[in-house]
Amino acid sequence: MLGLMQDWPLRLHRLIDHAARHHGARPIVSRSVEGPVHRTDYAAIHRRSLALAQRLAREGVKPGDRVATMAWNTWRHIEAWYGITGAGAIYHTLNPRLFPDQIAWILNHAESRLMFCDLSFLKLLEGLAPKLPHILRFIVLTGPETMPETSLPGAVDYESWLAEADGDFEWVAGEENAAAGLCYTSGTTGEPKGVLYSHRSNVIHALACNAPDMLGLSATDRVMPVVPMFHANGWCLPFIAPLSGASLVLPGPKLDGESLQSLMQAEGVTFTAAVPTVWLGLLQYLEASSAPLSTLKRVVIGGSACPRALTAAFERRGVHVVHAWGMTETSPIGTICGVKPEVAGRDAEGTLDLQETQGFPPFTVDMRIVGDDGAEKPWDGTTFGNLQVRGPTVTRGYFKAERDALTPDGWFETGDVATIDPAGYMHITDRTKDVIKSGGEWISSIELENLAMGHPDVAEAAVVAARHPKWDERPLLVVVPKAGREVSRDSLLAHLAPQVAKWWLPDDVVVVAEIPHTATGKILKTKLREQFAGYFGVP
Repeated sequence: MLGLMQDWPLRLHRLIDHAARHHGARPIVSRSVEGPVHRTDYAAIHRRSLALAQRLAREGVKPGDRVATMAWNTWRHIEAWYGITGAGAIYHTLNPRLFPDQIAWILNHAESRLMFCDLSFLKLLEGLAPKLPHILRFIVLTGPETMPETSLPGAVDYESWLAEADGDFEWVAGEENAAAGLCYTSGTTGEPKGVLYSHRSNVIHALACNAPDMLGLSATDRVMPVVPMFHANGWCLPFIAPLSGASLVLPGPKLDGESLQSLMQAEGVTFTAAVPTVWLGLLQYLEASSAPLSTLKRVVIGGSACPRALTAAFERRGVHVVHAWGMTETSPIGTICGVKPEVAGRDAEGTLDLQETQGFPPFTVDMRIVGDDGAEKPWDGTTFGNLQVRGPTVTRGYFKAERDALTPDGWFETGDVATIDPAGYMHITDRTKDVIKSGGEWISSIELENLAMGHPDVAEAAVVAARHPKWDERPLLVVVPKAGREVSRDSLLAHLAPQVAKWWLPDDVVVVAEIPHTATGKILKTKLREQFAGYFGVP
């Protein structure tokens, strides 16, 4: 027997419909690529997204077609996502920081038919266009007054193109399990892999991740998604904000500390989210300028482990840090560090201990840790295991792959090594490929990095395994000093010594001017391992 409830497929257009009907006047503020700050609201975004879907239909875009976007976080990019999915097509985000050959490979693998792109990327795309036979038209996200000459095939400015549609259009109907978005992993090892989200997975992910112990946004929040929309589904904020009625403040291309602070302060931002490297830049600017950050209440930090010193610096300013973990394959939020009753009431240091963990999952995500033999490990807070997840917002395979990417019993292998404590808090201790195996024991590179970041002269730190003649691998600490500061091996080791077991101490410290990063802002451990593999004399 079936229930007697209405059949209401969970399609993404429901989110922007809701926002327009019940929060239509809520401000959407963007720093445009052209420079000026642009102001609109959910009602206008809804109207223009309908017109965009109508215009795509006139271009011959059909359900299931991929439509690429290479753009910063602005109102036009939001319109593109809702318009593309409202036309039944699939938004396909591209990270412009990838190598050009990777971008071309991804576009050809996805067989995207059209591309929406910002002015910032015209030169890059002009060079790639001859390698992109599937793309029939480039729609440049600007108006006629700022549209430059370009050799891109079928290029047209967005505003003129959109003006050809009147918005008298109905969203394309379809199944909730139909594909809605395509996002490729960064491909640091092997070719990038495409994660194909459905309408249903995106909607229920947004609902689950906005629970009070998760992101908990409301209509009174002013949300700045600093994490780009081309990073792992934009951390779902383009979907969570409309369903909650929260105002959006979109930073566009300017992600430096001064630009972020000025926009946050001017627009009263209460909530924001990005990777640690962004917040290190903001804090350095705040320290140097004494600029205020008076309205910000919460910051979500994910993408890589958040250093304790970074958390403490925000907390001293009255900004609560919410540590999160996820990946492209988990839509992307997998866990968020909320506060359960079992761990409430801690002092400041105890709270920082808690905030170093990545927390617990929302409803729709389950997790476990297992050994190399597949046997589940205990939740005792000390036993390491390979982290696996499952749920309706977790991928079961990759786009165009021949087989599913799950274990025989249906779990997704994340590639992370973690502990889980008795209260259910998960703590990433390393990537499987980054953990240091010294004399048969495991050493967490992440924990050493976070402790090193607590040194007053260190701006950034990375720990990698270097081959050792006796112990197989030993930790090597690579650090970048803060501007105008000097840091020595002895002072760093003295800083670490009281905080870790003696055999965890790095065997040496290397001071560098810069640490390499991936296109998503993570430390590029593969390059560091190659550079320092033979540091202790073992080829």
